[in-house]
Parts: sequence; C-alpha cells; structure tokens
Amino acid sequence: MEEFYSLEKLEVFQIGNEIGELVWNIVLKWNYFEKDTIGKQFVRAADSIAANIAEGYGRFSYKENIQFCYYSRGSLLETKVWMLKSKNRSLISTIDFEILNEKVDSLLIKLNGYIYYLKKNSNSNT
Repeated sequence: MEEFYSLEKLEVFQIGNEIGELVWNIVLKWNYFEKDTIGKQFVRAADSIAANIAEGYGRFSYKENIQFCYYSRGSLLETKVWMLKSKNRSLISTIDFEILNEKVDSLLIKLNGYIYYLKKNSNSNT
C-alpha cells in the first residue's frame, strides 16, 4: 500500500520553498531601486515555484496537479533568468549564485521526474 505524503514531505516542495527563502534573503539586502526593479520579480518568481506545487498538490486531480507543476517549472526557469541578471549586474555574490544555481538545476530535474510520475499514474487511473 502506498503511503500518503503530506505536502511538506514532498521533496520538490521543500526545495522550491528553500529557493524562495534564499531569494528573499538575498533581495532583502538590496537598495530600493534594485528591489523595485529586479527584486520584486525575482522574489515573485521564486515564491511561485513552491506555491504552484502546493496548489497543484491540493487539487487531488492528476491533470490539474500536472498543469500546476508546469507553472512551477516556468517560475523556476524565470527565477534562473533573474539570477543571471542579478549576477550580471553584480547584485548577487558568487557564492549565493552558485548555491542558488545548484538548487535550481537540481529542482528542475526533480520536478521533471515528479511530472513524469504524475503522468504515469494519471494514465494508470483512467
């Protein structure tokens, strides 16, 4: 029998949430102009990763869960763009960039695996 996992135990949610917190703590240190331009979009994209995973998880429909995982993946890649812009504009340290980049790349692989798992199960339940 398959064990039920709460949202908080879902690894893709945990990593997505970590990314959001890391981005928040980075942007919090920026000046007003940087926060108002790149910062707001960077934080929104990063926070949207875990939020979309949670929303899809709560739908209890494989089809809708998969759709929200696609939104999450889009937000993840948008976060990567803001990371690169932040690095190019010297707003993020090399260490913070590397930590964040490693988490983003790892989550992309795991999120694709989670989507595959959901698709496989949705096909077996139809």
